[in-house]
Amino acid sequence: MEYSDLYVNRIRSLCKKRGIAINKLATMSDVKQSTLDNIVRGITKNPGVKTLHKLAHAFNMTLAEFLDFDELNEYSFDDLDDET
Repeated sequence: MEYSDLYVNRIRSLCKKRGIAINKLATMSDVKQSTLDNIVRGITKNPGVKTLHKLAHAFNMTLAEFLDFDELNEYSFDDLDDET
């Protein structure tokens, strides 16, 4: 699983748990619909901290709470081949 997929899965999981559609999340977070669509579709691989903060706030979470989940905490960059 790619690192960027972790954010997508987190967003989708929180939306499902809270009964929020992606387009509603865009409105709630004040993140442009196109930006959120690009994140969810995997086009944007590295969303900015400001965007993640807005999404966290829409979920009534701090950024730290939003980023504190097992899949992200257990992710290891050591398992990847050196891309440079």
